[in-house]
Amino acid sequence: MAHLNTKVWLEAHTVELPDWQQDAFSQFTSMIAEPSGSYPCIPGRQGFLSNHLRFGFAADPRSDQAITEVAQLLQEYGNCSRDTGKYASLVIFFESPKDLSEDFSIEEYEQIFWSVLTRVTAADTTPWPDQIPTDPSHHSWEFCFDGHPYFAFCATPAHVLRRSRHTPYFVIAFQPRWVFDEINDSTVMGRNMKKLIRNKLVEYDNIPAHPSLKWYGQEDNLEWRQYFLRDDESVPSKCPYTYMKNKAKSLKLIFHK
Repeated sequence: MAHLNTKVWLEAHTVELPDWQQDAFSQFTSMIAEPSGSYPCIPGRQGFLSNHLRFGFAADPRSDQAITEVAQLLQEYGNCSRDTGKYASLVIFFESPKDLSEDFSIEEYEQIFWSVLTRVTAADTTPWPDQIPTDPSHHSWEFCFDGHPYFAFCATPAHVLRRSRHTPYFVIAFQPRWVFDEINDSTVMGRNMKKLIRNKLVEYDNIPAHPSLKWYGQEDNLEWRQYFLRDDESVPSKCPYTYMKNKAKSLKLIFHK
């Protein structure tokens, strides 16, 4: 069964972890806590240094076991996220065998990412929150699990140009929507934070920020486009989550005929 871990616990029990988990956490630490502070996500770095983040490990993202473990982690996290600190996020490292970490393209990782979200949704027994639209084409849509809305962030071994989205392992981070109550376009803190992050992002990636990066709730914004950013500025013609969710329903109907 998957369990949440704090940074402090992982640092104290590193040698007890399987080799790939030790390596995943170590490399993540080197990236986000780099002494110069170059990592562009200021809240993420602060959350890590302040022990606000929670971490989990899951199997190969293509497996059913991974979906069970992600659902378990989100279930546990939803019950405690507000007690972890104002820079809260759940970071899940997935076991990434050699064929996955070395042979997959960004587009193939994109398919895996949306497959994970779709299959996790299928495992959710809690009704979708009334205040969150179920249609990803709505500007207020957000991924939800167990009644909690999250911003989802994916990083992969295939990202090269967008260094901020590169990790040696397949990673998905879930940031609770309530974190943005103070960090948004209507607050001075939010506007200042955005400027700082954008400047650091351009310097870190050495390419312009992706045009899909906008504020939640803006009428010209679609959250799903920010979850998985490609190395270029292209985006899918429609939300893969919608497509895959509908496809899953069709397959379920066919299966039960």
